[in-house]
Amino acid sequence: MRLHQLVKDIHFDDPIWQERHTITRPEQLREVLDEILRPPALDDMIAGLHKASMSVRINPYLLDLINWQDMEHDPIRKQFLPLASEMTASHPLQSFDALDETTDSPVEGLVHRYPDRALLLVTDRCPVYCRFCTRSYNVGVDTRSVIKIRAQSISHRWQSILSHLHMTPRIVDIVVSGGDCARLKASQLLEIGRGLLTIPSIRRIRFASKGLSVLPMKITRDGAWTDALTVVSDEGRRQGVEVSLQTHFNHPIEITSSVLSAANLLFTKGVMVRNQSVLLHGVNDDANVLGRLIKHLGDLHIHPYYVYLCDPVPGIEDMRVDLATACQLEKAVRGLTTGYNMPAFVIDTPGGGGKRLIHSYERYDRYSGLSTFTAPAVKAGRLFLYPDPLHTLSPDARRDWLDPQRAKAMVTDIQRQSA
Repeated sequence: MRLHQLVKDIHFDDPIWQERHTITRPEQLREVLDEILRPPALDDMIAGLHKASMSVRINPYLLDLINWQDMEHDPIRKQFLPLASEMTASHPLQSFDALDETTDSPVEGLVHRYPDRALLLVTDRCPVYCRFCTRSYNVGVDTRSVIKIRAQSISHRWQSILSHLHMTPRIVDIVVSGGDCARLKASQLLEIGRGLLTIPSIRRIRFASKGLSVLPMKITRDGAWTDALTVVSDEGRRQGVEVSLQTHFNHPIEITSSVLSAANLLFTKGVMVRNQSVLLHGVNDDANVLGRLIKHLGDLHIHPYYVYLCDPVPGIEDMRVDLATACQLEKAVRGLTTGYNMPAFVIDTPGGGGKRLIHSYERYDRYSGLSTFTAPAVKAGRLFLYPDPLHTLSPDARRDWLDPQRAKAMVTDIQRQSA
């Protein structure tokens, strides 16, 4: 079925129909896009998907948002469908588990990094797969370049996770993520939410889902799922526990009439929604674009919570934005709207230091592109490095990073300067 046929289908607004017609193999793009793209462009895209760390998974809803007349610059296409011609070599300091989550996991499926907060990984599936995913080490199916780390299903891990949380009362804040909570059944969402509500120490529960931005009909048409989220939110409120939905918009074009309906429904049901964006080169590294996104989200009662620098995982070097640009963007957009709707610009520091404000670096060497951060409340005494993308550095600096001895010396220099 070709794209124009998919878009005109009377079932387009059905989330189950969207799921059934989601592209999950690169070669399927030929059938869907053969009347839209010339063969060289299709070959470039399919070659890019074969090189990518994330497997392809994109639904008709997103395919319809892409401007195929200018697909090279389209912000939706860039997030989900890489071109081999735009991909560049990964930075030497990149790694698949860049945030060192597996090291901070006391039981399978639970990441406990911050003193009073834990991350609960309930699934390794999403409605769609972002090519810049920070969990490319385990989310999605295997690719030609990555054999994913497979975890047991949440049903097998659930009791051990609950037991650990009961025995660790200092954990008061839980982020339920994965993957994406939109891939949970309504019964699973209820079981997890109500299970967490039985733990007296927990005061905040955050369900993470990009579904609102990439599959908004999940909110409006899957009544059982939305009702389950609402029930947990209402029960939490009665117990004095804050329950919210953490979502993910990166560009104003993602805010469609379908999103508007879904966001309004969540607002009327009393579900708090927060947004986390990722700074992406050629997508939203522009003050006008970012400012419009922040204001649109505020108008939808979606709190713009974080803007992240992209995590340095392999295969996405062309998408990353340097720290200097991030600092300039933060200054440019601050003051555009009310303060409580202004997101914090952060780096989730490689190595497990947690989120740090981008301006809080200890040192920033513009030649090497290395910045250093400390995290006294998370991992005292350690120094964490963040590397700018290679494409933002001078030719001399890029050559130095290709020399292992010189690369090691640049790391040693900034560590010594930051001590």
